[in-house]
Amino acid sequence: MRHMNNNIIYLGWVSFFTDFASSMVTTLVPLYVVYILNEGVDKLGIIIAAASFISYFFRILFGYLSDRFTLVKPLVVSGYLISTLTKPMLALTQGYLGVAIIRGVERVGKAVRSAPKDALISAYSETNDSGKTFGFHKTMDIAGELGGAICIFLILTWFTLDKDSIRLIFAATLIPGLIASAIALFLVKDIPTSIQAKNEKRKAVINQQDMRLLPLIIIYFISLFFILSDQFLIIKVKQAGYSVSIIPLFIIILTLTQTLFSYYSGVITDKIGNHKMLLIAFVFGTLSLLALWQEYLWLCFILLGMFTVMSLNAIRAYISQYAISKAFVYGIFYGGIALTSSLGAIIVGQLWKKFGFETVILFSLSGMIILLLVLAVWIWKKPTYKHEDNAITSLDI
Repeated sequence: MRHMNNNIIYLGWVSFFTDFASSMVTTLVPLYVVYILNEGVDKLGIIIAAASFISYFFRILFGYLSDRFTLVKPLVVSGYLISTLTKPMLALTQGYLGVAIIRGVERVGKAVRSAPKDALISAYSETNDSGKTFGFHKTMDIAGELGGAICIFLILTWFTLDKDSIRLIFAATLIPGLIASAIALFLVKDIPTSIQAKNEKRKAVINQQDMRLLPLIIIYFISLFFILSDQFLIIKVKQAGYSVSIIPLFIIILTLTQTLFSYYSGVITDKIGNHKMLLIAFVFGTLSLLALWQEYLWLCFILLGMFTVMSLNAIRAYISQYAISKAFVYGIFYGGIALTSSLGAIIVGQLWKKFGFETVILFSLSGMIILLLVLAVWIWKKPTYKHEDNAITSLDI
């Protein structure tokens, strides 16, 4: 990682330990809700939706506040502390409603920090290296998820999966969470003074130039409406007859794929452009649904991992390169993710319960194929963007 700023590396470790704890939760929540608490798949859909939708307003709000008042590090640290303290509270839940509430509050913590954190990463990125920088950061994210999934796999290899053991694991997430919060508080620096001064001089957070970025971002949002959450895929794996102790291996495959591809997908994004990388990501997303339909489940998780990091890195780098009010645009970005993914989770949960898995896969696959065509047309038109220096450049440079 030559020429990578230390602040970005520290933020990478913050994400590593946070996602280590998050993976311990997300791997077990579907099994906990459906098989331990004896709630249905539709209830799991509500929980997934709540975890995303409750943070919708706050992502935009705190992105706006970050740019409006030049608040970056304080919001980042506060967001990590909220997540750290709420994850262990899942150990106290008795039903799906309690799980939904705790997951929602924990996601508020992510909402508080997400846009300011990306603005902070952008502030310390080298010129024309945004894809590589965000690729590195996503690599640390996923490496943490991989570590958490391996931890769960080892625990399930030696211990019985029951209510008490799952609740103990939920409580144990406090340890990596505290490590992440300490790094954010004591090692991570705020944005440079020069950038703070520039932001303070800006009169308007909402501006016309940033609104021109929305079409491509909205296309990405819609893809999240159709792509199935890994938590739904865990239920499919269980229905396919795999034992509970094997299920974490699928998450390990998913996170290992993302770890291996994230950094280099960012490097390639800097070379070929954000639009083209997003198109490639959509191809992998569509193929993952085809693999799921044919029950090539291991392949499905690999392809889903490739879609996730390629698409996310491309859009985050796109915003970093072209947005003026970066934290606010990142807030809109994460807010849109929350809205579309939560609506998709509710619809998938209801379709699965009422009509079965075949209807779900046809719904998702059809949507992704249409999006592929739309994005191909978008690339063909090659939209342009006017920078602050009034130079007209291609958005795909």
